[in-house]
Amino acid sequence: MTTAYKVVLFDLDGTLVDTAPDLGFALNTLRQRHGLAPLADAVIRPQASHGARGLLQLGFDIGPDDADFQALRQEFLAIYEANIVRLSRLFPGMAEVLAQMEGAGIRWGVVTNKPERYTVPLLRGLNLLERAACVVSGDTCAQPKPHPAPMLHACRLAGAEAPECLYVGDAERDVEAAGAAGMPTVIARYGYLGADDRPEAWGAIGFIDAPQQLFDWLKQPISEST
Repeated sequence: MTTAYKVVLFDLDGTLVDTAPDLGFALNTLRQRHGLAPLADAVIRPQASHGARGLLQLGFDIGPDDADFQALRQEFLAIYEANIVRLSRLFPGMAEVLAQMEGAGIRWGVVTNKPERYTVPLLRGLNLLERAACVVSGDTCAQPKPHPAPMLHACRLAGAEAPECLYVGDAERDVEAAGAAGMPTVIARYGYLGADDRPEAWGAIGFIDAPQQLFDWLKQPISEST
């Protein structure tokens, strides 16, 4: 495969790995402990990219300024950490995409806002950690996405300039961070987009509805896709 991109960088939750089942399990387990009925998977999935804050807002209508927030957050995270690879899997077709890229000499890595405490066990549990050219977690740099620092750090680790990397994400902060770093982004519409999201307004160079469609963008010269 001939491509102008040397590295493909992925967001983690909702782009590379479908983590919503385990995040939903943790949230519903927490709700059950507090006498609440479980929420449907379809309700939880759009919030899965928004971390503990977004999920607790959904599940308990509570925010960081509420007195009970930190205790609930710690309880939620403990449940999640104990079940981090219970059902989480690569999105359908992603295993083949990674293998094809590796076979073509295209390196890939991860840039996520998920803290390292959860990122590393998740990737290790899916046998992905050693394959990645770089892994940048939400607490690797002083500022997480949408700040460009994590994107630029990933470039340094992977040995490429930002325009030589293609970022794949499913949230507005992904496009904002990559754009600030000078890196093009495609949006994974198969990820955790919510009904109120307007990804066409975020400034990405394009969209994919399945992992295999990533190759349509990799085959384009950079001058045609920016």
